[in-house]
Amino acid sequence: MRLLFKFNLIFLVVFVLGVLGAGKVSHDLLQKNAKEEVLNHARLTMEKAVAVRSYTNDQIRPLLETQMKYTFLPQTVPAYSATEVLATLSKSFPDYSYKEATLNPTNPRDRAVDWEADIVNRFRTQAESKEFVGERESGTGRSLYVARPLRITNAACLACHSTVEAAPRTLIDKYGPANGFGWQLNEVIGAQVVSVPMAVPLARAEQVFKVFMASLVGIFVAIGIVLNVMLYLLVIRPVTALSKLANRVSLGEMDAPEFPSRGRDEIGTLSQSFARMRHSLDHAIKMLDA
Repeated sequence: MRLLFKFNLIFLVVFVLGVLGAGKVSHDLLQKNAKEEVLNHARLTMEKAVAVRSYTNDQIRPLLETQMKYTFLPQTVPAYSATEVLATLSKSFPDYSYKEATLNPTNPRDRAVDWEADIVNRFRTQAESKEFVGERESGTGRSLYVARPLRITNAACLACHSTVEAAPRTLIDKYGPANGFGWQLNEVIGAQVVSVPMAVPLARAEQVFKVFMASLVGIFVAIGIVLNVMLYLLVIRPVTALSKLANRVSLGEMDAPEFPSRGRDEIGTLSQSFARMRHSLDHAIKMLDA
């Protein structure tokens, strides 16, 4: 097996292992960063909803208390305001969604579907849980969702949601007596759920991964070519020439030309050693002839 072939075989093994290792690490890292980006977008959207709820409860609701005695205004309900604002946002970003999924909602549009109901029940059974992050398949592809529990912590909420008899007449006139009652203090009645698409960030991560791997392979190939040229010029060619000269001398061709030695590296040292050995051998043969 020739030296150049051995070198390339070892280089190929290192190349394959290096590309596989770098590919695994970089792919996992890029996918993780893409998911972190999606998660940050989801949490930012969630914080927008929380801000709208606080604004509605602190500033809008007190202004409309008088009108609420005569007509129920859903705009005073924090959940309604947050849903409306983010529904307007979703017109520009249709893959983004926000819902206050409730098991027994006053407004039918807030009723939790199957997978949302599972999240709400998880919060009901795990009281210490403050947030739940997961993935699901949607109509537009894979989505990441962030959910936070809706818990009744303000006793004032029970004025509208404890019993039908205690609820304001304007609320009954608006939504009827069938839904949104029987809530209890500190009970988890639903969950805020934000869904954000993962297709674009993951596709971007895949594109970056392909560019990175193509660049890495190109660098390895370039290094391999340069190393092969250097190995041939600095090692293979002079060693081959020295080997041929040694073979001629061993066959008795004492008039073979000297091997040119101009370097001070290992090849130069080897050629100088060979030249001394040749002169010693020539001197020994002459002594024997005498």
